[in-house]
Amino acid sequence: MNLFTRIKNSISADFHEVLDKKEQKNPISMLNQYLRDCEKEVEKVRNLVERQKLLKEEFVREHYQAADLAKKRKYQADIASKAGESELYEFANREYLQYEERENQLTLSLEKVTQDLTTLEQKYESMKHKLKDMYIKRMELMGRENVARANHRMNQVLESNNPEQSFNKFNEMESYLERLEHQVDTSYHRSTIDARIAKLEKELPVEEKTHSHTS
Repeated sequence: MNLFTRIKNSISADFHEVLDKKEQKNPISMLNQYLRDCEKEVEKVRNLVERQKLLKEEFVREHYQAADLAKKRKYQADIASKAGESELYEFANREYLQYEERENQLTLSLEKVTQDLTTLEQKYESMKHKLKDMYIKRMELMGRENVARANHRMNQVLESNNPEQSFNKFNEMESYLERLEHQVDTSYHRSTIDARIAKLEKELPVEEKTHSHTS
């Protein structure tokens, strides 16, 4: 192992050690980074699929053109042969053979391009499914991480030097809510009674109001 190789391996080992520490410190953050990298790779394959489709379309056009010209020159060669035009026949027949050879070559190329496109599309679909599975797995891991953090926080509260202080805070809050609820209910009840009495008072005849005030 030469010096440059050892240096390269040392740098690589240090890099992976940093990554391992970062993963331990914040695994979800690293998972998000991995997913972003996977998304880029999926996008690259998608672009390759699109380019392959365009290439296939170009081969189809060239194949159609070669087949059409081969058919045309074949017909022209037959006409020239029947007319006894040997020179014209030789030219048309030579053109026909060239176009026919091109058509055959394009047929093979088109089959290869089509097979490659099918393979690329299958890989692209597979990568999309895997990426979706990773998204779902990330949600599951995030849910577990939230539970783990909540349990860790609860354990910190329970294992603190003065756990009663934390429980007292909850008890104080409950007492405060009970008092507040009682005050609101009392105020509501009083306002309701006052409103009902005021309504009844308005509905009483004047004589009864006067009598009640006098007595």
